[in-house]
Amino acid sequence: MPSGIFAILDDIAMLLDDASAMSKIAAKKTAGILGDDLAVNAEKATGFHASRELPVIWAITKGSVLNKIIIIPAALFLNAYIPGLIVPVLLLGGAYLCFEGAEKIHEWLAHRFAKNAHEEDSHQVAATKLSEKDKIRSAVRTDFILSIEIIVIALESVRDQQLAIQILVVSFVALLATVGVYGLVALLVKLDDMGFYLVQYAQSLTGTMSGILTKVGELLIASLPKIIRFLEFVGTLAMLLVGGGMYVHHIEMIHDGLHFMPTMLANLFAGLIVGFVFLFILHSVKKTKET
Repeated sequence: MPSGIFAILDDIAMLLDDASAMSKIAAKKTAGILGDDLAVNAEKATGFHASRELPVIWAITKGSVLNKIIIIPAALFLNAYIPGLIVPVLLLGGAYLCFEGAEKIHEWLAHRFAKNAHEEDSHQVAATKLSEKDKIRSAVRTDFILSIEIIVIALESVRDQQLAIQILVVSFVALLATVGVYGLVALLVKLDDMGFYLVQYAQSLTGTMSGILTKVGELLIASLPKIIRFLEFVGTLAMLLVGGGMYVHHIEMIHDGLHFMPTMLANLFAGLIVGFVFLFILHSVKKTKET
């Protein structure tokens, strides 16, 4: 009996060791998309009142966990029984990301070339009327699409492994994507609070340390708006790159047609084309309904 228990424990140890090794490989393969995930979700989770930043990030995090609880078994099922459906699902998600990126560019251009300042202000007021719940839902939808890409890439790296290792590896990458990404997002959006704390704390000190802490605090406070604007740009770029990359990597005709471009430029070009095509279709449908 004891030998049987030790044999089971040995099997578990070997399984965990294999899962650990495969998790490192999967994490490396998903590193790029995890970086894009961070940029997109940081952009989605910013722009709220200071008192609501952490509650909003927590709400998006819970939505992200639910997304992965849905996606992981679905991805394992498709991989085992209907592998041919994985690519169409990725392309559909890619279309949504491209559309979101194109829509942000369209909105920026509309504000940029507004006929007068009053019209531009009205655009900004309309944009701020989106409720907190709407913004959270939008962030969770985008997280869902990015999570599909992350989990599928992780699953492809262990496709030839036994089911237990697939589950452990994919679950580890999913946990890393959620805790790591939203932990960093929470840290970013609270930079100004850290800065205010350092400035206040510096006032209780004297000498060189007080001056250093004050300067660091003021730097953190001043840097947050610039970081948010940078994240808006990087998040939009990331959506186009990820969405366009799904089409470049999974449609041979597009891949062959853009092979002369560097990979990143090809992904961006494909993302812009797909995004603006869907944006045009949506606007055309809306105009048709209005008339």
